[in-house]
Amino acid sequence: MSSPLVIGIDSSTTSTKALVVDATGSVLAQGKAEFAMQTPRVDFYEQDPRDWWRSTNDAVAQAVAALSAADRARITHLCATIQRQTFTLVDAEGEPLRPGILWLDGRAADQVRRFGTEHIHQLTGFQPDVTPSVYKIAWLKDNEPEVLRHAHKVVGVHAYLVHAMTGRWVDSAATADSLGLFDMARLDWSEEMLTHAGLRAEQLCELVPAASVIGLINREITTAWGLDQEVQVVASCGDGQAAALGVGAIGLDEAYLNMGTALVAGVHSPRYEHAAVFRTDAAGIPGQYVLEIVQNSGAYLAGWFREKLGDPALGGRPDPALDEQAAAVRPGCGGLVTLPYFNAVQSPFWNPVAHGAIVGLAGAYGRAELYRSTLEGISIEMARNLAGLADTTGVPLRTVTAVGGGQRSPLWRQIMTDAIGLPLTESPTEEVSAMGAAVMAMAATGTHDSLEIAAKAMSRHGSTTEPDAATHEVYRELGEIQAATYHGLKDIFDQQYEFAQRHPLH
Repeated sequence: MSSPLVIGIDSSTTSTKALVVDATGSVLAQGKAEFAMQTPRVDFYEQDPRDWWRSTNDAVAQAVAALSAADRARITHLCATIQRQTFTLVDAEGEPLRPGILWLDGRAADQVRRFGTEHIHQLTGFQPDVTPSVYKIAWLKDNEPEVLRHAHKVVGVHAYLVHAMTGRWVDSAATADSLGLFDMARLDWSEEMLTHAGLRAEQLCELVPAASVIGLINREITTAWGLDQEVQVVASCGDGQAAALGVGAIGLDEAYLNMGTALVAGVHSPRYEHAAVFRTDAAGIPGQYVLEIVQNSGAYLAGWFREKLGDPALGGRPDPALDEQAAAVRPGCGGLVTLPYFNAVQSPFWNPVAHGAIVGLAGAYGRAELYRSTLEGISIEMARNLAGLADTTGVPLRTVTAVGGGQRSPLWRQIMTDAIGLPLTESPTEEVSAMGAAVMAMAATGTHDSLEIAAKAMSRHGSTTEPDAATHEVYRELGEIQAATYHGLKDIFDQQYEFAQRHPLH
């Protein structure tokens, strides 16, 4: 009872979760608050930034309210991981000047084509792609120049929350990096990237190292939460990096795989590296990096299929009957190929104008075959990316730990395991990114000797799914066809993009 408690927060794409956690990783209480996302045009994804703080405030209040008075008094630190590449423009008081632009927003394809280069990849760690904020900031420079010019600050979600809690414009190096404005090897702002984005240096936040203490949360906020003591804010990292900490994946041979809205996987690296197959993020472990695979169409795509083509009564929710039918279909679906690029393609091709395709359709195919092919397409792409990651580092993967809602589907988990050809261990931690934030907060208390030790001490692991060798070979062969399909359609994707610019859907 004498050890401290911490609050770990995950402000994700459509909700904020808050956990109260002890030094062993046990969750004593939790809260959650949801918020909306708008799609005003094709490829446009926006939010009201004020919802980031409202949901955080509500989620923490819920979690704290569930504690005893004695446990409330033990809370000393708070750390909030966030959805990366999402940003907003604010005035001097912190009020948003326009809706926030989300990570999955694809409006900046022209800007990517115009100044995205291999040099910028090497400088920032991010391939030319619509996901990094810098290209969407450049879109604002081209399309909303007055708003960008008059913005007091350009901030990601972490900096916005830090200001809401402390009144200071301070950001963590491991969250600010996702704006795409960094010299990643130096973990600091790049003058060259500011020029590309049309920004002034004073429009950016002061940077502090990941896992460092930023300062005290304003007393009126903690009092409203029911806390009488001082609580300190700890500089966080992005939700992907936090998930790695939450499952204790901290080595080059220990991969995490987040089967969430997007599919994200990666390993920690003690040195800066860049390669086509992964993007490079600043890690939650100070001075380290996360080499990260990104596939924007993950559980989003499976949910899209169920919503648009599944049982209307379920509204896109998991459908056990559909899973059972798809499980009865032979692996490989007779050669049916689904390119899972419904939100463009990131690893390994990084093409901002590519979209999804289903190739090989015939009258014999129904919903079950199409659904299985969708899951196979996502998984085969991840298998190719993980193999490329290991080839680049020269370190074979030893463990892969799965997190996110997708791992709860036995069908998808087995397909993923068979595709990558490695055992896949599930994480029983419900909110693994929030747990990663809690690891960083707990490390700041000094309870554990290091952040790495805290990550191992606070992580949990569940059952392991083993791959089937014969099915793995089927997916390896289908993967070659899938890669060839992308290359065969690449020029057609360019033509479709040009057509859509002249004849938009809406």
